[in-house]
Amino acid sequence: MGRLTGKVALVTGAARGQGRSHAVRMAEEGADVIAVDLCDQIATVGYPLASRDDLDQTVKQVEALDRRIVAEQGDVRDLAAMRGLVERGVAELGPIDIVVANAGIFSPALTIDMEEQAWHDVIDTNLTGVWNIVRAAAPGMVERGAGGSMILISSTAGIKGLPMLGHYTAAKHGVVGLMKSLAQELGPHRIRVNTIHPSSVNTPLVQNDVMYKLFRPDLENPGASDFGELFQTLHLLPEQWVEPRDISNAVVFLASEEGQYITGTQLKVDLGFTEK
Repeated sequence: MGRLTGKVALVTGAARGQGRSHAVRMAEEGADVIAVDLCDQIATVGYPLASRDDLDQTVKQVEALDRRIVAEQGDVRDLAAMRGLVERGVAELGPIDIVVANAGIFSPALTIDMEEQAWHDVIDTNLTGVWNIVRAAAPGMVERGAGGSMILISSTAGIKGLPMLGHYTAAKHGVVGLMKSLAQELGPHRIRVNTIHPSSVNTPLVQNDVMYKLFRPDLENPGASDFGELFQTLHLLPEQWVEPRDISNAVVFLASEEGQYITGTQLKVDLGFTEK
């Protein structure tokens, strides 16, 4: 019997990377999954976003574990769409116990030179999108009265500032503020709210030419090894990055009974990046 047997988990950005890993890892522990991803490109994002085929692969991996999944394309920037997703997911799988607000994008630029649309796309996805999924799911969790766990995926950029990522840093700090308010508001309903702060994670959001050039502008054509070598020097533990499953293990911990008395906490899974 898994640590999440009988639970229903809602995951945003579930088509690949961390989101897929969270969905699959929770399914391994017995949870059924409501999954959503944009599965489309945003014009201000310079690397390829996930596709419908990616989301279909998440479905296959969850179903291979003999768990149920409702998976839809949807934009976390659209509150009505998120409410519809929650309604359909609950109708098929049952009430939501766990929310993992994971969807996120980045697009580097000096803040004083940043295009207005790039600012809005990152803030609307990485911060308002988190509020939207909470706003869509929390009322039903409160009304049910069975408690639950909300896990908001922030970043090391939710703890310290990162240059060229002013909008991303502002959004990820905003997620922390939202978490702290939600922990206060939802605690009486036994709904726990926490943030997780990963360092660089081995996903398509990190492993792309835009990220490589951002962190290695000294090289003409930087690659993954160049990026990894730099990031290893920024960590207390001698590793280049963490794997998605490392973050998913933290998600499972916070979602399970093992984390039943943890709320309002910023959990760093960052190889010591924020302490160095």
